[in-house]
Amino acid sequence: MSQNFTLQSTDGTARAGVLHTRRGSVETPFFMSVATRAAIKAGVGMEDLESINAPLVLANTYHLHLKPGADLIERRGGLHEFMKCDKPILTDSGGYQVFSIKRKKITDDGVWFHSHIDGERFYLDAEKSIEIQHQLGADMIMAFDECPPSKLSATSFENTAPKNRERKLYFKVKRAVERTTEWAKRSLAAHQAKYPATLSPTERPQLFGIVQGGCFPDLRRKSLAEICALPFDGFAMGGLAVGEPPVEMYKVLDEIVPDLPTDKPRYLMGVGSPTDLIEAVSRGIDMFDCVYPARNARHGTVYTWDGELRITNQEFKEDDGVLDPKCECPTCQSGYSRAYLNHLMKVGEDLGKRLITIHNLGFYHQLMREMRVQIQAGTFESWKTDVLKKLR
Repeated sequence: MSQNFTLQSTDGTARAGVLHTRRGSVETPFFMSVATRAAIKAGVGMEDLESINAPLVLANTYHLHLKPGADLIERRGGLHEFMKCDKPILTDSGGYQVFSIKRKKITDDGVWFHSHIDGERFYLDAEKSIEIQHQLGADMIMAFDECPPSKLSATSFENTAPKNRERKLYFKVKRAVERTTEWAKRSLAAHQAKYPATLSPTERPQLFGIVQGGCFPDLRRKSLAEICALPFDGFAMGGLAVGEPPVEMYKVLDEIVPDLPTDKPRYLMGVGSPTDLIEAVSRGIDMFDCVYPARNARHGTVYTWDGELRITNQEFKEDDGVLDPKCECPTCQSGYSRAYLNHLMKVGEDLGKRLITIHNLGFYHQLMREMRVQIQAGTFESWKTDVLKKLR
């Protein structure tokens, strides 16, 4: 198979298709469960992901490079064998850490980091990022990029007049776009040195390029043109959900997504809430990942078809109902009550975090499957209107 994506249905700009990988085909749109360090937090295992029909897993290149190390994972058969996962795995490039880690030095060649664990200094560039991802054995890997901020920190413009702050941010994002393009070319060369372009995308890891540019339309278009001119297997929208209001993210998607290649998968990185997923799917996005469902579960936030609820609230202390009667997850199907989960979270029992994490991830995956059904039925827009009234 020479193509890795089959577009099956559209409803407006929303898309339903199939992503073909060397580890099987996956129906789109879909959400990836985030296994940062080769594990879902709160003790959720691969068998739990099976129970909620999770299609893919995402792992973090930066964290796994630090511990236990890509060499160790490679010697143990790669991530799939190491974490006993038979699903396709996507790894990020480490580029997000360029944005998120404070102790770093960015050059045109690459980035010097200080480990958040022990302060050790190390270097990451396009070639090293691709090498690590190859060692991890992921089925989809990301080109190395620089994720710019959506706004400047207070200290970065404390001596800058307000009228010049936007200009200063613009040139910071512009430099990130230029580096991202150069690093994308180097990422492709490093990838193709091991996996020639003549190989089918179902016989090798697939490499995705990342479109940057912040919320500046001209920079987004510049990045779009440069990244989409390269022979990537898929294209991601990066640098969103990093502090800008949702309305700004939707505006960028409206302007850029229609011009992404229609025959390749489209990935919105690090997004987001159920509302964000629906809004992004309606704008033509196929793939998502986000820590929200698992992270918020550990703090007692539950996602349901009627909106969010805080399970630790007093109103649930004697509530014998399940988290969501419409939910297909094992937590709800097994009959665990809101009262029981309220108790577990209040006394600090890890079981509560685990059961709610399973529920939240299950809800996200069920939400994606339902969107696919609605797109194929041609009823997505009316469904979206009804659902968003309950979720917002």
